[in-house]
Amino acid sequence: MRSGVKVAVIGGVFAVVVGGVGYGAYNVLDGLGDSGVGGGTDTKATSSEVKTGPVTKDEIADTSKKFLAAWAKGDSLVASELTNNKGDAEPALAGYSESAHVTKAVITPGPATGSKVPYTVRATVSYKGATKSWSYASELTVVRGLTTGKALVDWVPSVIHPELDKGESLETGESKTASIEAVDRKGNVLTKEKYPSLGGILDELRKKYGEKAGGTTGIETWINSANADGADQTLLTLVKGKPGRVPTTLDAGVQAAAEKAVKKYDKSSVAAVEPSSGAIRAIANNPASGFETARWGAVAPGSTMKIVTAAMIIQNGLANAGSPVECPPSVTWLGVPFHNLENFGMPNATLRTAFARSCNTAFIKPVKPLGDKADTALSDEASKYFGIGPVWEAGIKTVDGKVPPSEGAETAASYIGQGKIQMNPLNMASITATAVHGQFLQPYIVPRSLDNRTFATASPLPGGVSAQLRDMLHYTATWSQGTATAAMAGVGENKGGKTGSAEIDGHATSDSWFTGFSNDLAAAALVQSGGHGGTAAGPVVAEVLRAGP
Repeated sequence: MRSGVKVAVIGGVFAVVVGGVGYGAYNVLDGLGDSGVGGGTDTKATSSEVKTGPVTKDEIADTSKKFLAAWAKGDSLVASELTNNKGDAEPALAGYSESAHVTKAVITPGPATGSKVPYTVRATVSYKGATKSWSYASELTVVRGLTTGKALVDWVPSVIHPELDKGESLETGESKTASIEAVDRKGNVLTKEKYPSLGGILDELRKKYGEKAGGTTGIETWINSANADGADQTLLTLVKGKPGRVPTTLDAGVQAAAEKAVKKYDKSSVAAVEPSSGAIRAIANNPASGFETARWGAVAPGSTMKIVTAAMIIQNGLANAGSPVECPPSVTWLGVPFHNLENFGMPNATLRTAFARSCNTAFIKPVKPLGDKADTALSDEASKYFGIGPVWEAGIKTVDGKVPPSEGAETAASYIGQGKIQMNPLNMASITATAVHGQFLQPYIVPRSLDNRTFATASPLPGGVSAQLRDMLHYTATWSQGTATAAMAGVGENKGGKTGSAEIDGHATSDSWFTGFSNDLAAAALVQSGGHGGTAAGPVVAEVLRAGP
């Protein structure tokens, strides 16, 4: 056993209940000796002893049983030798008792699925007289060692806890930051338990504003962030600190709808803002923990970008909403062909109908007369009028959208939301809000008065442009042939929407994008590898908008 471990197997403080993986119940105190668990070191074996091929069912059961038993016993050395990365596993497993102060752990495996073994952990955490139960579920994978051929646990930090990532560690003690009570715009208390997608945001608000709000510290178990600037993630509260009240712009009703909506699809995210103020009303992701695509994503937004392209076309005098435009099945830009979906064409198209049908060629061909200016026109439009370029100070970490100058065929691609364009749902919700309101107002989640931060600004859209954009969005969501009509059917009359599908390298299916508005609420959603925008992301946005004013 590792020297210095503070919690030993005295009085049964560590136990393991093993069942469901092909063997019976097993308690580490009833016969788990050194000979029963050892043998996981990945030292070079003789060629005749090295096994190859997939691990067998019996190997999966045996290795997982021994590893879980050693871990529950507190024997980090033996447990680490049963992994394929002893150097990283041993200190992490030792930290379970030494740093996280777990004084008891009962681990119950479930049935193996292939080489994966799920399990539940029922632990007790104790620190300076405070004790609390802690339960969660995780899984491990058994693989064959590259040099020994032995069956070993594939080591990743999530073996210890599902939300633990590389470079992170568990710790229990007096919290580093003061507690907060975050409330929505109507005073409703916001918690991670009720709104899972807000977990990271609440941790970030706590780190940034807890002390300013008058909160005090408590005793907690948390994940130390791998990023020095990141917020630690609280997993368990043993003793509550006095919370300081932090007001937010979120709307509990809209947030609840967003949480429900993203559960429709794996890898989905949505954000909603109020066009008249820039206030963030909801932000949600599925999965709820980990990378928060709704505010951190940076991927091509597909045809939702045609909102900005349409504004650029109108302001450069190339067309207006009712002007005739050409929508052939394909168009060539510097020798590179661009096509419409399934090569459809539209005779007698206007900019409005081309927008509603999401005709790619109609948003590339009219730009050709701009000549060299075409390479920078979209970037200039996005920065000057839509706030994409200036740094946002929302009160939480957000990733700004990017519309850089381009050249060659990438210029044409950018006009239909591909090329080097990068957005996330919060960025696109803001673009829609700007289009319908006529003025960019930087999204924010806490009042500026909390820290006197500087908001990004942009020029108002020139007269008449916003009205035309709003008209085109409305037409797309109400015309019988509009790509947003089906998804927005259950939303009220004052509405609009735009679909998008973005091709991503390495993905067999396009990302699904949708953005829309209803009254004074704008929302945008992304469903990764979801296909057509109206099919996947559209229903997510519609559900959020129905919860708004």
